[in-house]
Amino acid sequence: MKKFLLVLGAIALSAALLAIALIASNDQSANQRQVAFGPFYATPAEIPAQPGTLIRSEPLGVSVPGATSYRVLYSSQRPDGSMAVSSGMVFVPTAPAPPGGRPVVAWAHGTVGQGDACAPSRSENPLGDTANWLDQMMQLGWVVTATDYTGLGTQGPNLYLVAQAEVSDVVNAVRAARQIPNINASNRYVVWGHSQGGHSSLWSGHLAPTLAPELNLLGVAAAAPAANLNLIMGAQWDGVIGWGIGPEVALSWPIIKPTLPINGVVTQQGIDNEDSIAQQCTSSNSLLLNLAVRKAFGQNFFTENPSNNPQWKSLGLQQTPSPLPASMPVFVGQSTADQVVLAWPNAVLQNQWCAAGSTISTLWVGEVSHQLTAETIGPDVVRWINDRFAGRPALRTCNLAPPVSAPAGS
Repeated sequence: MKKFLLVLGAIALSAALLAIALIASNDQSANQRQVAFGPFYATPAEIPAQPGTLIRSEPLGVSVPGATSYRVLYSSQRPDGSMAVSSGMVFVPTAPAPPGGRPVVAWAHGTVGQGDACAPSRSENPLGDTANWLDQMMQLGWVVTATDYTGLGTQGPNLYLVAQAEVSDVVNAVRAARQIPNINASNRYVVWGHSQGGHSSLWSGHLAPTLAPELNLLGVAAAAPAANLNLIMGAQWDGVIGWGIGPEVALSWPIIKPTLPINGVVTQQGIDNEDSIAQQCTSSNSLLLNLAVRKAFGQNFFTENPSNNPQWKSLGLQQTPSPLPASMPVFVGQSTADQVVLAWPNAVLQNQWCAAGSTISTLWVGEVSHQLTAETIGPDVVRWINDRFAGRPALRTCNLAPPVSAPAGS
């Protein structure tokens, strides 16, 4: 038995070493790719003073049927009013534009990590999350923009789950895309996002009309939106998800609220590791291994539910979108099996927004992971957006109660 255990241990060690070697090899290849991207993403000596100014563009180098794809760099604006640059992608149908120009869908991606390589336009898989809807949008003749968000792949901090920053990057991507020669994009657009991008999308319904009054926002759509932040963090703070999003929040929120306490709210292990974890991409094997080890050893990022701290609770409320007015149609899709953005906080959202009179249409699906929610509901979102561009009345589904409810005492 002892000999058997030694052999088994040797096999396990060999497998672990092989996994580490493969991760190191992949990391080296990714680093070389990022170095080559450097000149395109470099901040110009003088950032254009007008938000949404196209700074440069180049072919994205991916194949999307019936489309021309661009990588773009453009000017944007931080919540404090200072200018910054953001990168992103633009997909343009090859078919002739209709009279009046092509409608635009502004895609807002979910949490990917804060390292340069995590930016979708710099990643090895820039089309992640776009299955089942991007091709359809190209066939329908819509332009699709996809911001990376300022500071993600470009210079400066990335302000994670900060509404003003996210919405600025979303609408400025639309502005920049309209400057690409021969794109023929109209000013009519819809914002569509997943997870963090769902937070961006819902907030766009409030902020975008003021930030970009020359554009005509017709509605917003969200898949598994990270909306009620205090409920989400309260339910997930002491698990793997706490380590997954906690570092990005703890690095971003003190930038907009310097007095936000970290000591006593974040564990020492969290403080010591937040920078390195935030820089890892959520799709990377090394991050998944890191989080699994911390879970196995019972380590938490937060000392307790951060919403128990008055300043954290207040900021969480500030960054949670309130119900949209009836004049701004909204679509929300959610899986009951989601283990990242749990279903019940968005059930609470549905009930609150229906009670407030929002023109909200909800779609509940089962047995779908958080990662696949946008792809799964994509065709339904395309139909909903098509109705917005066609000028059809938006429907409310408030007569259908959500299939889940908040736990007692939440």
